[in-house]
Amino acid sequence: MGKQASELGPLQEAIGITFSDLALLRRALTHASYLNEDPECDWGDNERLEFLGDAVGGFIAAEHLYERFPERPEGWLTSLRSTLVRTETMARLASQIELGRHLLLGRGAEQNGGRSQATLLSDAFEALLGAIYLDQGLEAARRFFLPLLKSELAHLSPEVPLSDAKTLLQEWTQARYHEAPSYQIVNETGPDHAKEFTVEVLIQDQVRGRGAGPSKQAAEKAAASAALEAVSALPDAQADDQK
Repeated sequence: MGKQASELGPLQEAIGITFSDLALLRRALTHASYLNEDPECDWGDNERLEFLGDAVGGFIAAEHLYERFPERPEGWLTSLRSTLVRTETMARLASQIELGRHLLLGRGAEQNGGRSQATLLSDAFEALLGAIYLDQGLEAARRFFLPLLKSELAHLSPEVPLSDAKTLLQEWTQARYHEAPSYQIVNETGPDHAKEFTVEVLIQDQVRGRGAGPSKQAAEKAAASAALEAVSALPDAQADDQK
């Protein structure tokens, strides 16, 4: 059986929101695995709410970063937003409100540690955000999400977008072009015990960054950092022309 209204009270108290439509909250907590095992479950899983919450969270994050960093270029803002709303961050926020213990899971997901799995927690957090938006609107979603977002941002350095350059460049490229960047070794020098690799990173078949390092991975990170700096410096119109 699904959670009764009385069972949903502690979560509502924890997040400071009382739902008008408890069915939305119940659906946000329901993993697809639960539907497969409970024939009486007729309210659906949280996947559609996750889709909506992902968009709502991305908008709130973008709005806040746009206002907080008025001098930063679009590429920098995009990278930082990706850091703030990626799976690991959403899962951490879910853990802060102990969302895992409120989830409705199938036996298999439960036995596999689903209540603490980052992907599952991230999805449920986004579903919860989507449910808040539908039940009480954007302002309520903003009041819930923004303090958590600011807390995450406070622990990041100003240059965090370059801290994991390859991941962030891939997120930026996929968001803008719907494809991943590619890397190619263009030079390899030195003896086996002291090699140096030079790598170029290509986006839509155009070289956007070049880097060198004592390993292929180090060279790729250096190239990705250079590419992030390059795309951040592009005017929006020029970046759009290169799509």
